[in-house]
Amino acid sequence: MTTDRQWLLSARPDGMIGPQNFSYAETSMPKIGEGDVLVKNLMFSFDPTQRNWMVDRPGYLPPVAIGEPMRAGSVSQVVASEHADFSVGDVVQTTGCWQDYAVVTPGKGPTGVNKLPPGVSPEMMLSILGITGMTAYFGLMDIGMPKAGETVLVSGAAGATGSVVGQIAKLKGCRVIGIAGGEKKCQWLMEKAGFDAVIDYKAENVSEQIAQHCPDKWDIFFDNVGGDILEAALNHINLRGRVVLCGSISTYNAKQPEPGPNNLMALVTNRGRMQGFIILDFLPRAMEAIEQLMGWVASGDIVYEVDIAEGFENIPATLQRLYTGQNFGKQLLKLADPE
Repeated sequence: MTTDRQWLLSARPDGMIGPQNFSYAETSMPKIGEGDVLVKNLMFSFDPTQRNWMVDRPGYLPPVAIGEPMRAGSVSQVVASEHADFSVGDVVQTTGCWQDYAVVTPGKGPTGVNKLPPGVSPEMMLSILGITGMTAYFGLMDIGMPKAGETVLVSGAAGATGSVVGQIAKLKGCRVIGIAGGEKKCQWLMEKAGFDAVIDYKAENVSEQIAQHCPDKWDIFFDNVGGDILEAALNHINLRGRVVLCGSISTYNAKQPEPGPNNLMALVTNRGRMQGFIILDFLPRAMEAIEQLMGWVASGDIVYEVDIAEGFENIPATLQRLYTGQNFGKQLLKLADPE
């Protein structure tokens, strides 16, 4: 009998998440019913929002229950099918769980079950063409609405989403300033991603550096970080500036509620707009983003990095890397190659 390995959520997080929040289990292969597909997981995506799924509070998705496998985006291969549109051997993207095998139902779940386009690798599907790439595309284009000549400020700029935001903004004729942590990440943003300037928040005063690099202030702030970085940015908002709220990774593991920015009046006096969004709302338009992003990657106009761990045993520790700044680019974990 084939064993299905799993990592279960065993404890709600209190502060920094880590292996202590998960427990290893083994069970039998799941069975499929009519209309279902059985998949073998090949690669997992690691995303900051997973920390929110572990907390028992209302959100855009139900929290993961204690004792259940941890939710994650994945690329998988069909090993059995009771659905007419999917055959054994198909490689698909879906929202699954930390386990070897999963039963998925096409048309259901947060992202459905989607065959990979021809020539697209699992790592490409889970990075530039996946949730992070689409988040960058729709967040900037629909919420930020960039115009040529504007200045775009991006926090978490070396991350899988922020780095793509900056490159799209450059393609739209904007001047782009990134905020990232560490010399290696800042250098990559300048030399590879084509940012106009980068602020190292670990070594520089962020507000002072924003003032230096944005002498005419910024028009769009794409925020992945929140906290002190958001407050520093608001000091330099331009008239009718737009704040795109994508995430707040600096606060996710805080044991106590973090104080909010104390300068929100800057939005009032500058007639600014601050808007959050969830990428699931844009999934009906997913092909719009995928086709555009594929074109930019093929032409060399957008570059991206992936950070690929390996080994089922390393899954919990790999998630923790997101919140300690260890990853460089999109964090993934590989279990197997497609057969």
